[in-house]
Amino acid sequence: MPSRLAQEIGKKEPFLLAEQEAFLNLQRTAQALEADFKALFRRHGLSLTTYNLLRILRGHRPSGVRCNTIREQLVVRVPDVTRLVDRLIDCGLVERQADPVDARAVLVHITRKGLRLLERLDEPVMSLHRKQLAHMSPEQLDTLSQLLQTARTPLE
Repeated sequence: MPSRLAQEIGKKEPFLLAEQEAFLNLQRTAQALEADFKALFRRHGLSLTTYNLLRILRGHRPSGVRCNTIREQLVVRVPDVTRLVDRLIDCGLVERQADPVDARAVLVHITRKGLRLLERLDEPVMSLHRKQLAHMSPEQLDTLSQLLQTARTPLE
């Protein structure tokens, strides 16, 4: 009998590798989970990545942070953090300031407007997390997180 994923995607033959099926399951699950978040953030003029960037900046208050640190801390890494920062500057959500320690460096800070936006999104985001995964026990969620971290380990 074909696996559930094979049925969902109309695959007639079994997967050749368990690794292939696991990878495709990860992609399918990530896409399904992301859809509600993309819709929520789109209503506020954000993407998943720009929301993540704002969260990083909130975590680095009040000192600010350099773009290369933002790049390292993004959940989904992107090549052009500067462009994302520029877009958020245009929206008034972040600002750049000279680094007081290194005059050649620039620090990115979240603005009051950016903080207010995140405050408005905090509860809807937590609500979506609960809604999407409430059917799983804390033990299952912990196991899932551990398995995903294990899968990522050789790639990092």
